[in-house]
Amino acid sequence: MAGSSIKPTPLLKDELDIVIPDGFDYELYNRNDINRILGPKASCISFKDSACRCFGYMVSKKKYIYTIDDDCFVAKDPSGKEINALEQHIKNLLSPSTPLFFNTLYDPYREGADFVRGYPFSLREGVPTAVSHGLWLNIPDYDAPTQLVKPLERNTRYVDAVLTIPKGTLFPMCGMNLAFNRELIGPAMYFGLMGDGQPVGRYDDMWAGWCMKVICDHMGWGVKTGLPYIWHSKASNPFVNLKKEYNGIFWQEEIIPFFQSSVLPKECTTVQKCYIELAKQVKEKLGKIDPYFIKLADAMVTWIEAWDELNSSEGKPAKLLNGTA
Repeated sequence: MAGSSIKPTPLLKDELDIVIPDGFDYELYNRNDINRILGPKASCISFKDSACRCFGYMVSKKKYIYTIDDDCFVAKDPSGKEINALEQHIKNLLSPSTPLFFNTLYDPYREGADFVRGYPFSLREGVPTAVSHGLWLNIPDYDAPTQLVKPLERNTRYVDAVLTIPKGTLFPMCGMNLAFNRELIGPAMYFGLMGDGQPVGRYDDMWAGWCMKVICDHMGWGVKTGLPYIWHSKASNPFVNLKKEYNGIFWQEEIIPFFQSSVLPKECTTVQKCYIELAKQVKEKLGKIDPYFIKLADAMVTWIEAWDELNSSEGKPAKLLNGTA
């Protein structure tokens, strides 16, 4: 109706609950968008599973990514003050990491801390931080068997600390409260094939974390864990979780030693080259466990191909730091 001042009702107004704070914008994607943008390569993005969030990492053009689950909210510190999780993540990412030598006062770059006596002066410059891994109050991130034996357990411990995970040490990365430097490590943050149509679930973030950590160790970058905390409001169903995790619980006893022993050759000077090499090793060594890993290895290669196609105009990929591999 020409000249009408009547405003149309937003589509799905009553079905969607998306509140965008002032100062932020958003782009909302669904499966049709993923298929349209990636074409045949959309096969590398999980279907009906939270692992599909990595598509957002691929299409974003921001330097820093923060990912948080929909049942996570603002937590409070012991004084009752609301925690600005995003601010703390950015502080973690903007300050160096110390993966080559452990500092017993944890993060030496935080206010009120420093390097302790005996810390090598040659290492005090630190290395770039690629990932900031935050924690959770209330509902802890437990696997299904632990959930079943501790159904009422809640995390009430607030530890005011940030520390660098040492080089050569793996950890179970949780995507519930996670930030990373996309320009450094983005191509490695693939959450794998999980959920609908796959024989395993709830290992998406951990798979990404194991791949990412091996690559960060090779490239000479750091990973921090600790602050900030968020409030995890509800526990997922442990019986549903057990069905998803069942294969993974067995497989992880071979997956983790695989990553612990993985060595990337010096020719791997970019994250993409590192990730393609890891995919090759996954197919060769983990493919013996189950055909799923052959499919996953192929998806890892497809992910990198899709990443490069969508991000080819962003400039040269991050290179290996001299003398730190």
